[in-house]
Amino acid sequence: MKLAVLLFACAFMTFLPFRAHAAPNAQERLAITHLIQFVRESGLQYIRNGKSYNADDAASHMETKLNYARERLTTAEEFIDYVASRSSITNKPYYVVLAGGKKQELGPWLYAELNSFRASQTKSPVENVKSPKKK
Repeated sequence: MKLAVLLFACAFMTFLPFRAHAAPNAQERLAITHLIQFVRESGLQYIRNGKSYNADDAASHMETKLNYARERLTTAEEFIDYVASRSSITNKPYYVVLAGGKKQELGPWLYAELNSFRASQTKSPVENVKSPKKK
């Protein structure tokens, strides 16, 4: 097990671009946290290296990988590209199994959610509040 973690860490660091002491700013950390929580709360199945995992296990795996790479990431896009969407060891993409059983690569699915999240963050507080329906 320790060897596997060591190999994972070495392989992972090889694929990341080098940034000395770079870390996501508060806005990017919020987006990354949102993506992990989005996965956790999705209730969907995830496929990693041919094996199926539940949403909580998938989110926990992302958190573990993020802990290894946090100082080398600066954006939520880098989180998706280098941490959340593919195996650092096999380079195989991860998948999400959507309602109805359709399998989709995890990267594009997370990018769609990131775009939605960012769009909601740019609205003014008044725009984010739903007005009551008139009778």
